[in-house]
Amino acid sequence: MDVQVSEFLQADRHAVLATNGRKGAPQLTPVWYIYEDGVFYVSAQTRTVKVKNLRRDPTVTICIDGGRGDARYVALYGKAELIEPGERQRDLRWRIVRHYYADEATAARYYETVKDTVGVIVTLRPERIVSMGFGQS
Repeated sequence: MDVQVSEFLQADRHAVLATNGRKGAPQLTPVWYIYEDGVFYVSAQTRTVKVKNLRRDPTVTICIDGGRGDARYVALYGKAELIEPGERQRDLRWRIVRHYYADEATAARYYETVKDTVGVIVTLRPERIVSMGFGQS
C-alpha cells in the first residue's frame, strides 16, 4: 500500500461501513476505526443491524473520505471477521475510542459510557483497495 494512503487511513477520520442488508440493499453506518498493520478494527454493539448483517454475510466495504474540501478517498473490500466480547475486544474498543480524543482523560470519560455495552470488533483485512487523489490512483 502507498505510504500516502496508509497515512491517510491512520488519521482520525470517520469511515462508512457497508454491509449487505437482509433484503439485499446495502446498509451504511458511519463508524470510528483504527488501522494497524494492514487491518481495520471497528467497534460495534452486538444488537446493531450491521452486526446482524455480518453474522449472516461477512462481505463488507469500508469507505474513508478526506472530508470537506479534500476529494481523496479510499474504499476497502473484503470479508469481515468478528472478535467476540472479551479482553481483546475491550482493549481494541479502548484503542478506537482513544484514537478519536485529543487527551486520555476525555477519552476515558467517554469510554466509561460505552465500556459495559455488549460489543464486538469488526475486523477487515482488505482483499481489494481502491483509492482516489493520491497521485498514482
